[in-house]
Amino acid sequence: MAGDGLVFHELSFVPEGDDEVVVGRLDTGSYAVFPADGAQLLRRLMGGMTPAAAADWYEATFGEEADLQDFLDTLRELGFVSEGDPTEPAAPASPVRLRAWGRAAFSVPAWILYGTLIGGWTWAAIARPDLAPRPGQIFFTHSLLAVQLVITLGQVPLLLLHEGFHILAGRRLGLPTRLSVSNRLTYIVAETQINGLLSVPRVKRYLPFFAGMVCDGVVFAMLGLVADLTRNPGGTFSFTGRLCLGLAFTVAVRMLWQFQLYLRTDLYYVAATAWNCYDLHDAGMTLLKNRLWRLVNRPDRIVDEENWTLRDRRVGTFYGPFIILGYAAFIGITVFVSVPVTVDYVSIAGRALRSGAVDASFWDAVLSLCMNVAQILALVVLSRRKRRNNKSAHSLTSSSPEVELA
Repeated sequence: MAGDGLVFHELSFVPEGDDEVVVGRLDTGSYAVFPADGAQLLRRLMGGMTPAAAADWYEATFGEEADLQDFLDTLRELGFVSEGDPTEPAAPASPVRLRAWGRAAFSVPAWILYGTLIGGWTWAAIARPDLAPRPGQIFFTHSLLAVQLVITLGQVPLLLLHEGFHILAGRRLGLPTRLSVSNRLTYIVAETQINGLLSVPRVKRYLPFFAGMVCDGVVFAMLGLVADLTRNPGGTFSFTGRLCLGLAFTVAVRMLWQFQLYLRTDLYYVAATAWNCYDLHDAGMTLLKNRLWRLVNRPDRIVDEENWTLRDRRVGTFYGPFIILGYAAFIGITVFVSVPVTVDYVSIAGRALRSGAVDASFWDAVLSLCMNVAQILALVVLSRRKRRNNKSAHSLTSSSPEVELA
């Protein structure tokens, strides 16, 4: 696809309302928000029209001149223009693997199965309330080391399954996906990057964002049902049941974690998609900070709000309460989950260390504490690596810039 020596990569065009079009490259995940007339101009160039002819066409069609040089510079910065040989055919796109698995995971029979499992747990929990998650379920055995090893290592496959559902939901749409490990404040997390999600209509983006929570809900229900079905004859939970409830509690906490919108969780992206925003968090935080700097008469600290789309700025003006909701979720998790678990942990470990006997309980507590230190060190290493990566890499897709023509 060329025009006067210009060669364009394969681009997607997704209308967003009447006045905006999201244009981008599926292979690199570079996207930008174009006005509708800008998208039409780009299509003309991709169709073989020379820049001079395209400028004449734009002026005749829309009654104003377009700054073609600035427009072409923007296209090059976004990576839309290739410097390759115009006569050389574009390389075929690599086929997306696991697409059939994605269709199966979100087929009608699969949804019926998911609904049945969640409905079955709900019915069982109403009849037997001891199935409901609570912090004490974490300590399914007297050994703190065993609890930590099982809960920590047990979360690995559950977390990968959560991200696997994100991946399958993206692959179902024919989009490439990639899994990475990072951190969000004090949390170590796995992240699924779905390049090209902006290349599909907005209504199709919800499932890839919701998929992880769907997985968590199904896993939580399955673990609870196994715990209920493996009870001892007297109705108490067996070791298997206690283990399942311990893992189920961590899954429940992960679902609550999604409400911490300031961490850009799955629910944040659902909300941003519903409001048709591309970088709502940064836009909202910038607007909030700018208001504060204006109040204290510090114009030198004010950030240019034109770096975000008009829609992001409009929604960002009332996004503040949702950020507060995220912090409220964090406080709730801390008060009702982290604190009770920590208190029980310290109490059990303290008794073992103060007993005066260097026995199995003593070494169990020591090794458990060492494991906690190792986890903290891992978090520090990830945080530093993330800061280095952020300093050395500048993504053109982070703010989905709005392209201006004049």
